Amino acid sequence: MFKDYIPEKNDFENRLRSPKMDSPRFGFRPPIMIILFFVLSTSIKLVSEWYKAEKERALVASQKVTSELSFLKAQLNPHFLFNTLNSIYSLANKKSEDTTVAIVTLSELMRYMIYETNQEYISLTKEVEYIKNYISLHLLRLKDSSGVRVNVHGDLNYKIEPLLLISFIENAFKYGTNYKGDTNIRIKINVENDELNLYVFNACHITKVSDKNSGIGLENIKNRLNLLYPKQHLLEIKSEKKSFEINLTIKLKK
Repeated sequence: MFKDYIPEKNDFENRLRSPKMDSPRFGFRPPIMIILFFVLSTSIKLVSEWYKAEKERALVASQKVTSELSFLKAQLNPHFLFNTLNSIYSLANKKSEDTTVAIVTLSELMRYMIYETNQEYISLTKEVEYIKNYISLHLLRLKDSSGVRVNVHGDLNYKIEPLLLISFIENAFKYGTNYKGDTNIRIKINVENDELNLYVFNACHITKVSDKNSGIGLENIKNRLNLLYPKQHLLEIKSEKKSFEINLTIKLKK
């Protein structure tokens, strides 16, 4: 007769410790480690490629902005010179004694444009002084300068992109003076709490503009503002039949 076999406690413990029981548990570890290593290496590669692509896009964008700004500056200078020479021609045609003063003033303006404006940013004090010289040049050809009012207030110890404001003022003199020399222009520059506010008003004496390039200065300044001060400026333009005014606010840099 056979006796019933009753396994002892040690038999279960021995089986639990046997290699056959251990192998399934350890058999899953190598694939998991390989998968984790693959995921990690792929993630690092993707992040590296993304960073490289972002760096290249930033470089291309920077080069594009620099190229566009250079083009806009080159576009502005001949336009300014053309209008200023017209002013001096008007004085010379009248044989005015102020012609010599006008030529000297123009030379100072050109010196500023050639030697001072190559920097990315320039002193706001110098830029305002340049604007004042530009206005004084126009006042020389006016019979009555009382129609031009200029006010500058606030701390000018800031930096600004050169030749940024002059187009608005140039536009005011171009369209705010009639053939008799009558002018109604108001220019206000105020700096407060790191912000510059430029307000320019002029009466419109020209009802029809035949020059296709007459708006080059205004379009130029809009493009430059969008490139240089994105989300850091506010430009409001109010154009009516007999008047034109702009209100520009810019966040300045020290």
